[in-house]
Amino acid sequence: MGFGFGGSSSSSYFCLQPKLHPFLTRKPISTRDWRKTQTCIHSFSVSYQKFVDFALDETTRHTHLLPSPLQEKYNFMKSKDGKGELSMLSYEATKIRLLRSLIIETETLQVLDFTVFPKAEYDVPIFCANFFTSAKTNIVVLDLNPLHDIIHEYDYKEKYFKSLIPLGLKYVELFPWGGKLTSESINFFSPIVIWTRFTSSPQKYDILYSAFKDYYKVWLELLGKAVKERDGSQILHNLEAQHRYLTWRAEKDPGQGVLKKLVGDSLAKDLLRSFLFNGVDELGSKTFNDYFPQYCCEEGTLNKKSNSVDKSFERRPWDARGEFIGN
Repeated sequence: MGFGFGGSSSSSYFCLQPKLHPFLTRKPISTRDWRKTQTCIHSFSVSYQKFVDFALDETTRHTHLLPSPLQEKYNFMKSKDGKGELSMLSYEATKIRLLRSLIIETETLQVLDFTVFPKAEYDVPIFCANFFTSAKTNIVVLDLNPLHDIIHEYDYKEKYFKSLIPLGLKYVELFPWGGKLTSESINFFSPIVIWTRFTSSPQKYDILYSAFKDYYKVWLELLGKAVKERDGSQILHNLEAQHRYLTWRAEKDPGQGVLKKLVGDSLAKDLLRSFLFNGVDELGSKTFNDYFPQYCCEEGTLNKKSNSVDKSFERRPWDARGEFIGN
């Protein structure tokens, strides 16, 4: 990956891959390919590359993927200490504004951040998979993040999630609730969210891979059935909803601490805002304080201690029917 090619502070550890050709004429450069020429990290048996490979293969069964303009700049980089590697892919399609993935591998951890954003003409949920793995612990979020409020907007919940409740129930027992989530965070999750922590084991990885495949397949089905919106006001409504989501994630994403440690504050910020949550600076003009004024202190600074701002949910706040019971 290459951020800011002219920056002297970054040039010592950037390593660019060749420019990717269109997806259907050449498979995307994978971890397996660049491992042949790059220093390898083999701390764990799990590899998140197969998750990305599955998603790309499955997506091309439904639509034609084209490399995103971001791909030329964001594709591969090494950490500051040379012991970690970050590999990135990004694509777009007829109904997809951005499909992007980030895989981090170091001597002590592995991370997958895979998200697909629909275009504003479609109110389809945002597919989200965030997996963190260390030698002993795994932290997992897998969901179809609702674009609009499903706690109060019954129609949107019925449209996209009513039929998916059985899928969520399939994994509830296998992946117990992972602990406290704030009420603001809950607003971005659906009744079928998998939010969990577990001890590393081959069996758990196999189940997680199955869940990822199941969730991605149903998301692609939803996207395939989605009808292009013609109402300009509804398109703007969808656009603002996605911008609100991006604004929240860019500010509150728990992975930014890892990124800062690996590549430094400046590059981590660029990666967050320009790649991972691309659109936060382009799709709207509202700020974090505009969307979430409850986090703003009297002097105008941001209250980082979100748990002191709003309610936390220590248990799953949806029942077996997908009804919200967290009030």
